[in-house]
Amino acid sequence: MNAITPEFEAECGVLIDQYFAACPDPAKQKQAHKTLRMLRASEKPLQGKVNCWAGGIIYFVVNEDSLACGVPCMLNADFEKLMDVSMETVRRRAACIRELVLS
Repeated sequence: MNAITPEFEAECGVLIDQYFAACPDPAKQKQAHKTLRMLRASEKPLQGKVNCWAGGIIYFVVNEDSLACGVPCMLNADFEKLMDVSMETVRRRAACIRELVLS
């Protein structure tokens, strides 16, 4: 059983929705929520702040089929401000997510 609490999942979902409200992409938004559910089902506990994981999920999903270079329609600085996390942390979380989801 994963250590993701319902509160963690809800807060993460809100942050994901905030990004997609600013940069609409219904298909990627749906995929981001699916990724969050997959992480909940993972046996590895997610440690750290919700905003770091939300940013990582978004980064993972929007760059899934392309060369990772930030997030679409938003400067890295603006994304960092929205998520209240550094891009370095976002990239690290995205790498963890890739490993958990694709393994």
